[in-house]
Amino acid sequence: MDIVDDRTTEVAVVDDAEMADAAEAQRKIDAASAAPKPSFPALTAHQMAGGQIEMRSVKCPPHRYTPLRQQWENVMTPLVKYMKLQVRFNPKKRTVDIKTSKFTTEAGALQKGCDFVEAFMMGFEIQDAVALLRMDDLYIQVFEIKDVKDLKGDHMARAIGRIAGQGGKTKHAIENATKTRIVLAHTKIHILGTFSNIKVAQNAICSLILGAPPGKVYNKMRQVASRAKHRF
Repeated sequence: MDIVDDRTTEVAVVDDAEMADAAEAQRKIDAASAAPKPSFPALTAHQMAGGQIEMRSVKCPPHRYTPLRQQWENVMTPLVKYMKLQVRFNPKKRTVDIKTSKFTTEAGALQKGCDFVEAFMMGFEIQDAVALLRMDDLYIQVFEIKDVKDLKGDHMARAIGRIAGQGGKTKHAIENATKTRIVLAHTKIHILGTFSNIKVAQNAICSLILGAPPGKVYNKMRQVASRAKHRF
């Protein structure tokens, strides 16, 4: 007479129940993966600000009022057309007011717009300043000749002449070698470019202020620029 072990029967029943639960769980997972995933569109700048309108003002220096009036259409077009900002000029305060709207899509549009207008107020050309709207790795470095060496009178004039060169040749040579843009505004120097290129151009200008010969500065600058090109 055969004897059936009850424990073996119970183990078999438990295994069948676990397999059924696993199959049911896998079926639910497959059904969930087959279902369409929810789509959440990116928030606009207006929505990220909580529906509030942000506004900033950029002061217009007296010597840039006439160029701003002549180039107003070129200044306004990229801000309105590409950055979706609202722009106006306040004649009483002599400021350019920029604010966001419900049509503004980019979160950093207001900051980029202010940087663009400030670059124009510093003396950069429209074509050069527009690069601040299109690229994220461009910056503006501002320093004075007195920050490098305390010069006065004719010594200051000679330092400015060494930086500019005859007919602006020295300044153009530095710009072409370092892929930057330089504006000489009396004793202030504005450099527009990437972080590494600004550093190379600033070192070259500082050497000229300290009295280094232009030829020596050119050679050193070209060596640094060539090393940077091969590095990347």
